Amino acid sequence: MNDVIKLLPDSVANQIAAGEVIQRPSSAIKELLENAIDAQATQIDVLVKESGKALIQITDNGCGMSITDARMAFERHATSKITKAEDLFNIYTMGFRGEALASIAAIAQVELKTKKHHEDIGTCLSIEGAVVKEHKPVATNAGSSFSIKNLFFNIPARRNFLKSDAIEARHIIEEFERIAIAHPQVGFSLHINGNDLYILNAGNLKQRITSIFGNVYNEKIVPISEETSVVKLAGYIIKPEFARKTRGEQFLFVNKRFIKSAYLHHAVTAAFDQLLPKDSFASYFLFVEVDPKSIDINIHPTKTEIKFDDERSVYAIIKAAVKKAIGQYGIAPLLDFEREASFDLPYAKLKETPVLPNIKVDTSYNPFRSINKSGAQDWKKLFEQEPEKSIPNNQLPQQQIDLMPINEKVTYPCFQWQIKYLVTQNKSGLVIIDIERAHQRINFESHLYNIQHKIKASQQLLFPAIFNCNQSDATILLSHLNHLAELGFSIKRKSELSFVIEGLPTLLDQEREGPIIESLIEHFKNDTFDEKESQLAIARILAMHHIHANVSSLSQQAMQSLIDRLFACKNAAYTPDGKKIFTTITSENLF
Repeated sequence: MNDVIKLLPDSVANQIAAGEVIQRPSSAIKELLENAIDAQATQIDVLVKESGKALIQITDNGCGMSITDARMAFERHATSKITKAEDLFNIYTMGFRGEALASIAAIAQVELKTKKHHEDIGTCLSIEGAVVKEHKPVATNAGSSFSIKNLFFNIPARRNFLKSDAIEARHIIEEFERIAIAHPQVGFSLHINGNDLYILNAGNLKQRITSIFGNVYNEKIVPISEETSVVKLAGYIIKPEFARKTRGEQFLFVNKRFIKSAYLHHAVTAAFDQLLPKDSFASYFLFVEVDPKSIDINIHPTKTEIKFDDERSVYAIIKAAVKKAIGQYGIAPLLDFEREASFDLPYAKLKETPVLPNIKVDTSYNPFRSINKSGAQDWKKLFEQEPEKSIPNNQLPQQQIDLMPINEKVTYPCFQWQIKYLVTQNKSGLVIIDIERAHQRINFESHLYNIQHKIKASQQLLFPAIFNCNQSDATILLSHLNHLAELGFSIKRKSELSFVIEGLPTLLDQEREGPIIESLIEHFKNDTFDEKESQLAIARILAMHHIHANVSSLSQQAMQSLIDRLFACKNAAYTPDGKKIFTTITSENLF
C-alpha cells in the first residue's frame, strides 16, 4: 500500500498560515504597525492605494534592522521577542510569534528598506510569494519602510473575496484608529487613495481622542481611573446624553492591545443601566493593565481575544469603576452610603424628636366600585409573549386567526381605551390592538414597498441639519450617499467629518435625523446582508423613526382607518421586530 501523507512545501504552508493571520489589507497594516511600535518608533506613516489591494507602504523611524536580521525577519517563527515557551506568559510587546512578515511575504510582493541609526548604509530586500528576489545594500533613512504590492496576487480566489474599496478602507481606518489610540505618544499619519485622513501629533490620550474624533469630545468624555491589586484601569467614558446609535466608539485595551470581549463590554453597559437612551450604545476608551502572567494572548491568530485567569474580578472592577465615574462627575446621582444621613436635614430640625406618622385607613373602601387604574398594566400582558422575544421578519408567522372582515364591508364598533389601545371585535371575539405597534407595521410595509419599487418620496427640511461623525462612519456614509438618495435622503458632504442633511423620506421624524442616520450607518457596517435582507432591515429602521401620530383622542373615522390599514398588511399580527400587535379574546375565555 502506497504512502499518502506528504509534507507540504514551505510556500504552501506559508500561504495556509497567511490565511489565518492576513485576512484582508487591514490585517497586514495592523501587523506592520505593531512591529513598528515594538521597534520603538516615534513616527509612523501609512500610505494606501486602492484600499490596500495595490499598495500598502508603512514607514517608521524605529530601531531598524541589520542585513542579517532583515533576511531572518521573513522566516516563519523567527522572532526576537521570545526564546522559550514560558515567555508566552510574560509578553509585553505587540508581536511575538514571528508569523506576520512570513505570512505577508507568502501572498504579496514585498520590498523592505531598513537601516540602524548608527549604521551608514542600509539594506533592501525584495520578496515575491515567499521567494527572495533581491537582497542588496541601499542608502535609506534610519528605521524601516515596508512596501506591500498586489496583496493576494498568487491567490486569486482569496483576492476575489475582498470587498469594495470603501469597505476595505473602513477596515483599515478601524485598525489604524485602534493602534493610534493605544499609543498616543507616537505620531501617526494615514493617507488612503490620495486623501490625507489623519495627521496625528504625539501627545496624551485625551489629545489623541480629540484629534481623531473632533474637539467636541472635550465636553463628551469623562475620565476614569482605578487601581487594585488585580487590575489597573484608566481611560475615558462618554456621557450618556452623547450616546450614539452606532457601536463604533467602543475601545477596550488590555496591556495596550485592542481586544474584543463581549463579557467585559457587558460590564460597561451594565454600569450605564437605565442611563442610555433607547437603542443607543455606551461609548468608551478603556485601558486595562494586568500582570502578563494572568492572561493568555495566544488563543487567536489575530490576537484580538484574550483569556483571563480571573475574568470575573476584572468584570466587577470595570463595572464598579465606570459607575463611580458616572456618579463622581455628576452624570447620575451618587449614593454615598458612608455619609451621615442627618447632614441632609435642615439645621433647625436637627434637635427635634421625630414623630411617627398618623396613618388613616378607609375600611369601607372597595376597589371594585371604580375602574382599576392599574388595568393598563394587566392589558399590556396580553401583548407580551412568554417570554417576549424578537422574531426575525422572515420567520414571523402569518395571520392564522379570523381577521377583520374588510371585504364584507362590515364595520364593527370600536373605541379607544387608555389612549394606547383600540378595542373592537371580529367573528372570533374581542380584539385589542396596540396603536403604536399597529403604526409600526403599517409604516414598515409602506417603506418596504417604496424601497422594493424604487419609489422616492422625500421631504425637505425647513432648517438643514448638521451631522458629525468619526472617520470610519464618514467613510461608510460617503460610500452610501447614492443609495440613501434613492430612499429619499438628501445629504451633502460639508467637510471631512461633517455632512448636511437637507431632506428625509416622507413622514420621518425631522427632529431625529441624527439617530436615523446613525441607525443606517450601523446597518451598513454589516456587509453580509443580501439585497432582500438589506431592504427589510432599512424599512425596519425607517419605520422605527416615523413621526408619532397624535393618538390622545382618535375620532371614530381615524380608528376605523387604522384598523383597515393594519389588516390590509401582509402580516398584521407582528411588528417588524416580532412583537404582537393585537390579541383576541374569544367568548369562551371572557369568564
